[in-house]
Amino acid sequence: MKRHSGLFDVALGALALVSLGIIYAPLAVVWVFSNWQPVRVRGALQLAPFSWDSYVALTRNADILGALGTTLLVGLVSMLLALILATTFAMYYWRTVGVSRQIMQALVFLPFLLPPIVVGLSLLIAFRELDATRGAFTIVVGHTVLLVPVVYRLVLTRLNSLSPSLTEASLDLGASHCQTFYHILLPQLGSALLAGALLGFAISFDETMVTLFLSGSTSTLPIRLWSMMRLGFVPEINALATLVVLAAALATAVFGVMQLPGKRGAR
Repeated sequence: MKRHSGLFDVALGALALVSLGIIYAPLAVVWVFSNWQPVRVRGALQLAPFSWDSYVALTRNADILGALGTTLLVGLVSMLLALILATTFAMYYWRTVGVSRQIMQALVFLPFLLPPIVVGLSLLIAFRELDATRGAFTIVVGHTVLLVPVVYRLVLTRLNSLSPSLTEASLDLGASHCQTFYHILLPQLGSALLAGALLGFAISFDETMVTLFLSGSTSTLPIRLWSMMRLGFVPEINALATLVVLAAALATAVFGVMQLPGKRGAR
């Protein structure tokens, strides 16, 4: 029995390794092409010698850097707005009873359940009726609408895991509701808010469909890449993709370290 179990574990491990290889192989190709440029010699595809030329060229590409700056700004603002709104909605659901909170929750989740093309088209029509100029502001609003349900679910799950006696004891000892939230609840929500911030920023960074409807003349990085597909990618894209993957991996590693039992206890 143990022998069969060992073989099964080995098979699962091999399957996991193959799956990870399939998932991360494209990322490895991007990294290779960022340092070893593909060239054709007598019709055969070969790799040029190692160089940092694509990274140097990236620092001089104003169009890509401008789109990246807009993407980072939109992601940061949308993420902060989503944290505030989602926490407010989650607190309302957690503290109240009745049908009103169920209606509120359904409205919060609705944009996330709808296809992005429907959300983008609806926002486009709304902004057109309001005579609002499409740009960074409209993109932030669209991204915030998409991020709120994600952050809301994380915050509400964390709130539901807390004991009501925490807030009751704080109020009984004379603290106000604001003081109770700031000193008691907010520290308990730290991990959920951090996870929501990372996930929300990643979703905003990658969002294309809604941004396509609301961008106007403003270009974010996904829109810039979308437009470059017709003309071909420049080598700087491989360098940028490599840096984005490294930044995401670093953020994930930092978040994982912060979630270790020792680190949580230290806080």
